[in-house]
Amino acid sequence: MLKEFLRDLSMQKAPGPHPSFTIFDLLRVIELIGKKGTIGRGKLAEELGIGGGVIRTLINRLKDSGVISTSKLGCSLTEKGLELWNKFQLIVPQKFRLIESDLMLAPYSVAVQVKGRGDKVRHGLEQRDAAVAVGAKGATTLVFKASKLVAPMVSEDLAKDYPVAFSQITQMMNLEDNDVVVIGSAEDPKRAEYGALAAAWALI
Repeated sequence: MLKEFLRDLSMQKAPGPHPSFTIFDLLRVIELIGKKGTIGRGKLAEELGIGGGVIRTLINRLKDSGVISTSKLGCSLTEKGLELWNKFQLIVPQKFRLIESDLMLAPYSVAVQVKGRGDKVRHGLEQRDAAVAVGAKGATTLVFKASKLVAPMVSEDLAKDYPVAFSQITQMMNLEDNDVVVIGSAEDPKRAEYGALAAAWALI
């Protein structure tokens, strides 16, 4: 399973200090390589906002597990890595940054679509707590059902109560019944994105 594999990879013990990267750093590296094809170590470190030593450890971890290969041109996904990336995209097909939304809890908000997990949402508190645990201010969880976006305990019809957010989300995402949209909000873009991913991860 994708979730168990990445969790185990992020928790592997190695000589020296415990590596200061998370499961969401691993996901971002796989995403960046998956989208760009090949990308250098320096660019990965810049995109993730982490140091050279940490990115080396992270790359070695992915390489040793057979997810990526390295060359003079940079890092590329192996067949196994492509399979992981494709599986993740099937579950989380869309991610984008909200602009000036009426549903933002902080200056930066990122929305993530999670396919077919609406039945796992109760009150959205588990997703909020997952986002806060990685440094976000919070997370808002939405469920698409009967052609409406519903925010448990917040709104029974997002189109009426938060039209700006509803418009952005429905324009960017091809939602189907029982899909979930989680919005991570934070004081900076990385924490907002990781908050959204952590909230989504709680549903996978």
